[in-house]
Amino acid sequence: MSETEANVRTERKRGSGAKVVYDLLRDEILDLALPPGSPIDEVQLAERFQMSRTPIREALVRLAGEGLITTLPNRSTMVSNIDFLNMHTFFDALVLMYRVTTRLAAQYHRPEDLEVIAARQQEFAAAVRAQDALAMIATNAALHLAIAEAGRNPYFTALFSRLLDEGRRILRLYYQSYDDRLPQRFVEEHDEIIAVIAARDVGSADRIAREHAEQIVRQIQKMFVREDRLEIPL
Repeated sequence: MSETEANVRTERKRGSGAKVVYDLLRDEILDLALPPGSPIDEVQLAERFQMSRTPIREALVRLAGEGLITTLPNRSTMVSNIDFLNMHTFFDALVLMYRVTTRLAAQYHRPEDLEVIAARQQEFAAAVRAQDALAMIATNAALHLAIAEAGRNPYFTALFSRLLDEGRRILRLYYQSYDDRLPQRFVEEHDEIIAVIAARDVGSADRIAREHAEQIVRQIQKMFVREDRLEIPL
């Protein structure tokens, strides 16, 4: 083997190693297996993955670029905290993307789009029956991205994909609020969305998508509001 071929193979292996670390850590962060505030140690990761620290650093740089990990002034690294104070801006964008992508799907879908959407819905329903929270999150995102793709606006699809990805930690908390046992009505709401898309009923698509997204927002907001009140006689 030539020196050039050896270098190429080494770079490919190193790049692949960084991707393995990135993919696994990203999933663990987004699924809350690594909770916000968890320390990230390069040496421990190198031992865990049986790799040098170079691909570990490459993976961490990529995760930092996505805002999933943070380097502190003392140079220690941790899983980024969830920005609950600015959560309203995320919710505004999320609800808007649910509405816009569902409207456009009702307008511009093709017959083959409905087949893909129906397949993604079956996968979501199966995940709900299995009470598999991580599968529910993944299949729900796949369904709504299939709907977005049927709307034929790649910019909206890309933005929605990013929001769903960034919101996985929030959605994990959302599913936990139901003890990972989603009510059947969520499957039925998806069926309603698909029905109005198939009927090209743009107005109903907008309305139902908005209601669907807003109930998710309300449920998440309830998790961070105290139910008890301080009672002081005056």
